[in-house]
Amino acid sequence: MTHTLGRPDFDLIAAWIEPGHRVLDLGCGDGTLLKHLIETRGVQGWGVEIDDSNILAAIKNGINVIQGNLERGLDEFADQAFDHVVLSRTLQTVRHTEGILLEMLRVGREAVVSFPNFAYWKNLRSVLDGRMPVSEDLPYQWYDSPNVRFFTLLDFEALCQKMGLIIRERHVLDEQGNIVANTDNREVNFLGSLAVYRLTRAR
Repeated sequence: MTHTLGRPDFDLIAAWIEPGHRVLDLGCGDGTLLKHLIETRGVQGWGVEIDDSNILAAIKNGINVIQGNLERGLDEFADQAFDHVVLSRTLQTVRHTEGILLEMLRVGREAVVSFPNFAYWKNLRSVLDGRMPVSEDLPYQWYDSPNVRFFTLLDFEALCQKMGLIIRERHVLDEQGNIVANTDNREVNFLGSLAVYRLTRAR
């Protein structure tokens, strides 16, 4: 299956966003997702990024980008300033997990989160073989990884329940970017390499 920009989670995120919506992309990198959303969905997009080279690349891509550290919160943004706040493949690099999720849903009506699933069968097999996993969705060696959290779909959903967050929609993908059928939760947790969630808070 061919995916937009080579990122299957980007296709799912784009499908959830209505034309003209206001989108904040946290850890936006070079702005590829926002550029795609602006061109295809007509969104009003802003990014937050910490890396200097990524910021320059995002500016070259025509993205409104702010340099910021997610660990310090999103104080520069007003409550409910955005329709969607996106955190794509970045949650596992954040130390203050609950804090960033709460901040996303303070400044946005909806949070969109994607992350690699540590319980994917290939990852488990690597650990059983005595090595930390390296894969398409976990591409780093243990010694140079930016990841500080290793968690599973079931871990994340338990956290959402604890925090009172509502999971509006979930898609789980295998390494080829194909959607794993949402049947038994344990089976999906075993077969899925990457998870994408839409979250809101109870009103």
